[in-house]
Amino acid sequence: MCRMECINIAAYKFVGIPRPADWIEPVNARCNELKLKGTIIFAEEGINLFLAGSREQIDEFLNYLRDDALFDGRFADIVIKESICDGQPFKRMVVRVAKEIITMRHPLIKPEGKRAPFVEPKTLKRWLDQGHDDDGREIIMLDTRNDFEVDIGTFAGAVEFRIQKFSEFPDKVSTAFGDKQDKTFVSFCTGGIRCEKAAIYMQDLGLKNVYQLDGGILRYFEEVGGAHYNGECFVFDDRIAVDSKLQESTKTYGLDRVKFRRAAGSEAAAGLTSK
Repeated sequence: MCRMECINIAAYKFVGIPRPADWIEPVNARCNELKLKGTIIFAEEGINLFLAGSREQIDEFLNYLRDDALFDGRFADIVIKESICDGQPFKRMVVRVAKEIITMRHPLIKPEGKRAPFVEPKTLKRWLDQGHDDDGREIIMLDTRNDFEVDIGTFAGAVEFRIQKFSEFPDKVSTAFGDKQDKTFVSFCTGGIRCEKAAIYMQDLGLKNVYQLDGGILRYFEEVGGAHYNGECFVFDDRIAVDSKLQESTKTYGLDRVKFRRAAGSEAAAGLTSK
């Protein structure tokens, strides 16, 4: 039996939302009407979403998100990362409110108020090719993801802290680079959301030359391919990982999918298991 080709999208935006709970019912109804599956998380600091469906379903939802009066133009410029998958990677549709769209537990970090400087994927590749940034500074690639994600793939020579959840990152990074003020740091993650918060936090620590990889690993793969990257990229859906061509991994990594996602803390976020 042929499996349906799905359009898989991921997106986030840090933007102030005064009453995110007010949006749960209408957004959930619209998603169910379109027969989409995945997860949408709203918080006072913004939106984080992972969805899959047919091209028509996805396009209709994006038109709704960008244009509907409910959102007052907040998502008109939201950037979407897209890939094609063979079959629906999500089990159900979840729309929920959280305290943060990605949990860091540092309330003074307000990405909706400011963005850390970012580096485009093509610029980063050029820096890595030449071994330094445009000012001649050595580059430190900093992986902000969890240890099991790093084990599936990361940039060559990247620093990582073997964390099991993102809320552990601040304590790890706060004492790591006191003697490296003259370096350029590039934080990265899957799609950009964690490395954006991480870069702001690192700036607040006093590190001067800090960038986030704009759009994360997925956008890097889309625009540059796998240069300077070893392995694949973990994704929070039933594909487990994608390669540098954004194709679903053919590897199993010896993982029990349900146990793996429980360890990742992603079953509620990505809608992969039933309650």
